[in-house]
Amino acid sequence: MVRKLSGGCLCDAVRFACVPVADEMRICHCTMCRRWTGSVFMGVEVNDCDIADESALGVYASSEYGERVFCKTCGSSLFWRMRDGSHVVVAAQAFDDPGRFELKAEIFIDEKPDNYAFAGQAVKLTGAQALAAFAAEGELNNG
Repeated sequence: MVRKLSGGCLCDAVRFACVPVADEMRICHCTMCRRWTGSVFMGVEVNDCDIADESALGVYASSEYGERVFCKTCGSSLFWRMRDGSHVVVAAQAFDDPGRFELKAEIFIDEKPDNYAFAGQAVKLTGAQALAAFAAEGELNNG
């Protein structure tokens, strides 16, 4: 049986339980993610996500295919998802146990400013490379 992992926003108005596709995360350096989070978006791809109180969620359609979901009370950045609901990425740090996720990739590395860097040997993809990889997988998870 696949185990759902719990998490929530800063004020706990939003609580969720989701099944991660893997115990890994990607970091997105795109300009939209950096402005949305005030840093980078550390995301975990999930399947089967239950949200306790969807009325607490705010949604911003950030592109023709993607939307960003946040807590309307505290403003926590929580989910990036396809507007049709076919793909969901959860903010890794919103999980109750975020330390379980290993950094596997950094995407939109060509948009990353020079004033920070992550340690480790994660795969680094430009925006064009990331979009091509996602298209090959049948998904887009940025925007």
